[in-house]
Amino acid sequence: MGMNIVLMGLPGAGKGTLAEKIVEKYGIPHISTGDMFRAAMKEETPLGLEAKSYIDKGELVPDEVTIGIVRERLSKSDCERGFLLDGFPRTVAQAEALEEILEEMGRPIDYVINIQVRKEELMERLTGRRICSVCGTTYHLVFNPPKTPGICDKDGGELYQRADDNEETVTKRLEVNMKQMAPLLAFYDSKEVLVNVNGERDIEDVFADVDVILLEHHHHHH
Repeated sequence: MGMNIVLMGLPGAGKGTLAEKIVEKYGIPHISTGDMFRAAMKEETPLGLEAKSYIDKGELVPDEVTIGIVRERLSKSDCERGFLLDGFPRTVAQAEALEEILEEMGRPIDYVINIQVRKEELMERLTGRRICSVCGTTYHLVFNPPKTPGICDKDGGELYQRADDNEETVTKRLEVNMKQMAPLLAFYDSKEVLVNVNGERDIEDVFADVDVILLEHHHHHH
């Protein structure tokens, strides 16, 4: 019995780290949209080449191409014992298409794990990064602050904030993501597979919570 998981969370929620821990413990492949596209383009599959034509033009890859690439990826043998999907689906239309794919395969989604973190907390995490203008060392005002505010520990260089880390950009990014995610969470909630996990804690604690859910499922089906 496989364990089929979709992982959701806003930027800064710690999705990447959590994905690594789940994959490491449960030995299922981590399928991120980015990796999937890169692999399909590298292997020059027909869908990969089609995706590339859009990406090269700086356009969004249409749903049917994305869904096709997901279908190809999920039918590979390493997914038989389950998978962790990350970055897909992003819309209800994609979620419905995914349901169809998985129905054909007889492998429904077991859990949609949503890492919940308040917007204020995400803002703090995402706008806190500072970089040394001399050596490029990265600091974080909360998690890894310099000894002297605004100055690099190594060479006294001045610290700056990247444009995509500023409050305005981050706020916009979060709002776009939240708006996109809301109908998706409602969709999965109605299917009774949504599990909300409090992400405002140490990653070990977040993983411990997820682990309990997954272990229970594991025993349930064996």
